[in-house]
Parts: sequence; structure tokens; C-alpha cells
Amino acid sequence: MQERQTPAHIFRAYDVRGIYNEDLHPETMLKIGVALGTYAEERGEKSVVVGNDIRATSLLLSIAFISGLLSSGMDVTCAGTTPFGLCAFSGWRLKRDIIAYVTASHLPPEWNGVKLYTGEGIGFSAKENEKIRDIVLGGKGKRVLWSEVGSYYETDLRDEYIGHIAKRFDGNIFEGKKIVLDCGNGSMGLVTLDVMSRVKLKTDALFLNPDPSFPNRPSEPTDASLEALKTEVKRKRADFGAAFDGDGDRVAIIDDKGRMLSADQCGVIVAKELLEEKKGIVLANVECSMLVERELEPLGAKIERIPVGHTFLTLEAKKRDALLGIESSGHYVLPSFFPFDDAMIIPLKIAEVLAKTGKKLSELVDELPKFPKERRNLDCKDRVKFEAMRVLAEQLAIEYGADRINTMDGIRIDLREEGWVLIRASNTSPLIRVTVEGATEEIKEKLMERFVEVTADVIRKLRL
Repeated sequence: MQERQTPAHIFRAYDVRGIYNEDLHPETMLKIGVALGTYAEERGEKSVVVGNDIRATSLLLSIAFISGLLSSGMDVTCAGTTPFGLCAFSGWRLKRDIIAYVTASHLPPEWNGVKLYTGEGIGFSAKENEKIRDIVLGGKGKRVLWSEVGSYYETDLRDEYIGHIAKRFDGNIFEGKKIVLDCGNGSMGLVTLDVMSRVKLKTDALFLNPDPSFPNRPSEPTDASLEALKTEVKRKRADFGAAFDGDGDRVAIIDDKGRMLSADQCGVIVAKELLEEKKGIVLANVECSMLVERELEPLGAKIERIPVGHTFLTLEAKKRDALLGIESSGHYVLPSFFPFDDAMIIPLKIAEVLAKTGKKLSELVDELPKFPKERRNLDCKDRVKFEAMRVLAEQLAIEYGADRINTMDGIRIDLREEGWVLIRASNTSPLIRVTVEGATEEIKEKLMERFVEVTADVIRKLRL
């Protein structure tokens, strides 16, 4: 049988993703395991923790991946089928060099892939992932002799993980509080009730049992997909609800009125409690609201903007010794708990805030100012979109001044009291996205009209 060619497009900037038996096969994962082992040897690394989510193909792909690692000489510790946080905890606690997690996160059930992290749970950079891609596509993976094959171990740190979280919360602080968790039939159903029981937080659960077909809602929690959770929170008169994505590294919060919080609102509420104990840096990506600065800077926080992507979130949180990192897609990192983005922590911190303040979550949300925000997509062919961004950056720097332009990830223009604009080329689609947040609805509309016109004009000229 002719050997399948590995398609280059499954290698994304920060992970590997593909549709099972179309562009991702067990032999693909074996090759990636060999490539990771080859790359790790170059870095002087020897040990890997491997875990997987609950998808129907995750176990078999994990076995193939582990076989590739072992055949390259790497020592492998298997954490088994777990939520992401437990897998990352295992690698961190056991001091392994690398953590690998087989998952397609929030994508539909036919998808799968693998995410790679340092031993502290900090995502591999785009350059690191590109090196692994090049080893796979170039057929440069190294396989060792039988006498040098890596050692295989299994581990189960579930109780230790739960205990590590529980010891951070007073055993009686949650008395009288009640939450509803929507596990979405994903990986969080494997541990979440045991965590809540250990901290004595009364919990009802929806869609608890893992099911790789995700029969009750998509694996990505969105405002539209969480109607059952919203209804249950109000019906049970719970203090709030929380919904996890398929692998448990992202969370969406629903208040007691059934409203979904933005990541900015949730992050600000958590940060306010953290800042009472210690002043420090709060990270927010370039898509996050100006709410972060306006609410937290008066409390002593230093807000630092970072590029979009949870890899940057964990990497920069470590580099800058941050109190909290907020990613607009619903990733959070609290380094005082873990150096990685485990979604389990956020519902507990929200419950702690409610216990300490004596307020309802809806009251805390309503105390925050509202800044209208909108995003529009402009079609722009891949061959010209990055040139368009270069031209826009030069043009806008002249018009607004270099001190008001941030080009670390797209072009973010700080318009001070009016609001801000982010112009960003999609990494995966022939699009340029224009995101605007204004102090009022009228200002937002004017900014959107102005910057869509400017962006469209540059795209038009480059097409000629």
C-alpha cells in the first residue's frame, strides 16, 4: 500500500488539526510523535506526558502518537483520558519536559489533532510547531534502535489535582452558594463534580456524561448554544452558571439573570478581587475591551496588551509575572494557581467573589460600564491581505501618530476617550477583520464607517 502524504494544512500556528480519515490518520500521528521526539532530542529533552480528550478517535490517535514518541527514544508518561487541566497538571507536577494533549478543542466531533506545551503547560510557539511540521513533511524523523526505545509509564494524579485546587479555598466560604455547570458532554464531566464536592460548592450539572458525538450542544460554548444552561440557572435560582468547551481549557459564565458574560467582564470581576490582595500586571489581548483599563487601572493594575492566542497568554503571564491573563475567546490564566489555562479555576473564583462581596453576579455585571463593540469581515485575497496590512500600518501611523498605534498583532489604534479600532488579517481565511469599540453606540458606528472605508480603499487599490 502506498504511503499517504501528510497534508501541510493540518499544521496550524499553535496546534495540529484535521478531519479524521480525511487529512488526519493514525500514521499521521505516529509521524508527529517521531518528529516531536526528534525535535526534543535536539533541545536536550527526554520526557513527555501525553493525555487525550473524550473524542471517539482520541484514544487511538494518542496510542499512535505515543508509539512515535517511544520509537524516537522519548520516555512517555500517559495521563489517559482527562480534561486538559488534569493532563497539564500531571506534566507540571511530574516535571516532565513536554506536555502533549490529543484534542480538537471546540471543533465538531469528526475533527482531532494535538496541542504541544512545555512542561509548565505553556503552548509551543508558532516557530516551534513549524519545526515539527518541517521534520514531518521532510521525512527527517529519527527512529532509534530497539535498545534505545523510550520507557512507558502511566499516571493518575486526579486526586492530587483536585486536592491542589481545593486547598486554595476556605472549606466554608461557599456555604449557601449554588451553581449550574454545563459540561457539554465533554472532558470536564470526568472531574468537575468531584472538584465542586471537595470545595463544598453546591452544584447541579447539565450534560455531564462524556459523549464524543456532543449530542446536546456543540463543543464550543456560545451565547446561542447555551440556552439550556441559561434556563436551568434561572429555574434553579442558582447564583450563576458555567459552560466548558470540549477539552476544558475555556469557560463561559452565565449570570443569575441568564446573561452570558464577555471574557472582559468576567476577567475584570476576577481581577478586582485579586487586586485587593496584590497590585500587579493584568494581561489582555488586543481584542479585549477598554473596560479592562478603565476599571482596573484605578485599582492599581498595570494593563499590558498581548497578541491574540492562548499561547501568548500563558507565555507572557510567565515572562511578566502577571496576576491574571484574559483572552477574548474565554481562556484565562491565574499563575497563582497554575501556569496554564485551566478553565476549572474561573467558576471557583467567581463563586469566591460572590461570597466575599455578598452581591449577585448580575449586580457586579450591571456595575460595569457598557461599551458597544462590533466586528466586520472584509474579503481580501490571501495574496494581498498582508501587503494591505503593511500599507494600512504606514498610512494610519502618519494620520494618528506612532504612539497611538500598536502593531504587535494587526493594527490597534487607541482613540483615547472615543474608543479603539483593531484591523487584523485572518491567519486562516481570505479576510481582513475590522473590530471597533466605542464609548457610545453613535461613536462606534462612526468609527466603524470610517475604518471600514479606509481598509476597503486599500484593498481596492491593491486589487488593481
